[in-house]
Amino acid sequence: MARNLHFLFLILLNTSLFITIHSHDNNSALTACLHSSGVKNFTVSSTLAYSRLLNFSIRNLRFAGAGVPKPTALILPCSVEDLRNSILCLRAASLAIRVRSGGHSYEGLSYTANNGVPFAIVDLMTLNRVRVDSGSLFAWAESGASLGEIYYAVAASNRTLAFPAGSCATVGSGGHIAGGGFGLLSRKYGVAADNVVDAILVDSAGRVLNRDSMGEDVFWAIRGGGGGSWGVVYSWQLRLVPVPERVTVCTRTRSGSTRSVAELVHRWQYVAPNLPEEFYLSVSVAGSGDGNVSASFTGFFLASRKAAVSSLSRRFPELVLAESSCREVSWIESVVQFAGLDSVSELTSHESSSPEFFKAKSDYVRIPIDMAGMITTLDYLSRKQEAYLILDPYGGAMARVKSDQIPFPHRAGNLYGIQYIVYWTVEEDTARDKHVAWLREFYEYMSRHVTKNPRAAFVNYLDLDLGTVEWGRGGEGPTDAVSKARVYGERYFLGNYGRLVKAKNAIDKENVFNNPQSIPPLNK
Repeated sequence: MARNLHFLFLILLNTSLFITIHSHDNNSALTACLHSSGVKNFTVSSTLAYSRLLNFSIRNLRFAGAGVPKPTALILPCSVEDLRNSILCLRAASLAIRVRSGGHSYEGLSYTANNGVPFAIVDLMTLNRVRVDSGSLFAWAESGASLGEIYYAVAASNRTLAFPAGSCATVGSGGHIAGGGFGLLSRKYGVAADNVVDAILVDSAGRVLNRDSMGEDVFWAIRGGGGGSWGVVYSWQLRLVPVPERVTVCTRTRSGSTRSVAELVHRWQYVAPNLPEEFYLSVSVAGSGDGNVSASFTGFFLASRKAAVSSLSRRFPELVLAESSCREVSWIESVVQFAGLDSVSELTSHESSSPEFFKAKSDYVRIPIDMAGMITTLDYLSRKQEAYLILDPYGGAMARVKSDQIPFPHRAGNLYGIQYIVYWTVEEDTARDKHVAWLREFYEYMSRHVTKNPRAAFVNYLDLDLGTVEWGRGGEGPTDAVSKARVYGERYFLGNYGRLVKAKNAIDKENVFNNPQSIPPLNK
């Protein structure tokens, strides 16, 4: 797949500008190393070009302000050789490494660092090629390719093939797949990481490894074990899945008092996780600030409109879903709709139309929330205009895959996942503190309704409230780092945490790749 003209300005910045930047850079060892290694696409100074490159992929504006630590360098490798040499040069310069594929890290961990540690960003956006193997059910996607670019390339090759991943088109495949990657097709085909059959990983020593050479423990770890711990995945080999020529998408929004909407959401808990695996029906509930709420039910069905409406009318008559609320489209057209775009061509754009300030958290539900609890939950939400919940149904293929097949463990027994989001428009300490405090209080209230011992969370929805480990400039940390990281590690990965530590020890014992919620090696 050709690189996008949309961001050629990022790849082909005026050469004289780079020369000017380099000549004024005080980190001469890094620039000399990059130059001598043939890495040309980088900047190390706070110029207009640097700021544009840095801010282009920041999706959460909490991490775009002047008070947020900025990288010493920002490198955009154009090949696996560039990627390898960038890692080696950054190690030689004693800079911490952050790897960014799409910039959607909820806590900005792909482009920030704490404790005053000097760091650099390896931004993968120019590594965005997608090659679909003609006549097969496989594709290779570089980690800088967005989900939209993968979907576009797959549909261009065969409109009855798809890849099961998330609905946001600008999300980078590197971080998404590294965390598992739940999406509309997951009840049928599992998460994105379930459908990875090989990968090319560049490790901290600059070795370029495939599945065989990295070993099964490491290959297991990179598929759902979170980003920023293992090295840099240069590309993924993806298993594509069949979809019908026409699928059905439905939307139904119901607004009103908390009781009336709670009755629908309460019933949804019993319906959505138990639908046939070809059916996905989520619900997003938004507060109004005045005591009312609205619930948007979104359906995606690998079936005709008639069959979809008939099935839901029998199983969920309370929703009162009319055929006019549904339409038949191709799979790629459904992707465009769920991404909130106007055309298929927009899938190849990396630019986000609406970055905002936000804080998010997540949960899993294994026992339906009773009616009284659902009313209280939505009543709590109704008082906050800037907040909403997204409830994603599990079941189907999500229940059939064993919890230790890959690090993503949230399988059988989970009815649905909850994503909590609060957002604001002005970054002021008082505004941020007020909204975040409200979300934490709401989350505390919800503890009675969700999983326990541990209270589980989804690593794609990073949440630093769950605990952190602070690392020094050379990856040094506390002697009890494995124990400290267990606090968040077992919430994200449940019983898989211990195996992840062993995999970390095998691939990155020196802890070159780290962040406040990375997996630590033994005794580091």
